[in-house]
Order: sequence, then C-alpha cells, then structure tokens
Amino acid sequence: MIKFPSDLTIAQVNEYQALIIPIIDGQDVISIDDSDLARIDTIGVQFILAVVTYIIAQGKEIKWQSKSSILKESIQQLGIKDAILLQYIKD
Repeated sequence: MIKFPSDLTIAQVNEYQALIIPIIDGQDVISIDDSDLARIDTIGVQFILAVVTYIIAQGKEIKWQSKSSILKESIQQLGIKDAILLQYIKD
C-alpha cells in the first residue's frame, strides 16, 4: 500500500519517491491511502499524477482507499483537468 505522508511538498517528494517505487514494482494491485495528507504543494500534486500515470503504464490496477479533501481542493485550485487523476478523486 502507498500511504502518502501528511506533508507532500517539494521537500519530501524525492525521499518519498524512493520508498514507493519498490511498492509499485512489487504488486499488481496498488492501494493508495491519502487520509493523512494535510499539506500539498504543486510539486506534490504533480508527483501524485506521475505516480498514478506510472502505475497505469505498468498495467497495474489502482484502488484508492481514501480520498483527501486537501488533494481535491489542490487539484481544483490548480485547474488540473487530467482525466487520469480526476477519475481517482471524484466522489
């Protein structure tokens, strides 16, 4: 399971990327939990989009366990209309 931290900003992305790649590569169904997410910046949103895109490109399934309101708000504020990410955060 990928569990995003409470802060997903430019300061944490590189460190967190190294932790989740083995999780993605080692499973066919990837569960994502963003329930702890309290702060995210533009880089964090881009990182989540890249993670979701990578998972799909690997032919794996995503199960979004929790949908953070802060992530939804950030996507809306940034005006992101990417269908890949929006399908996982819709109500």
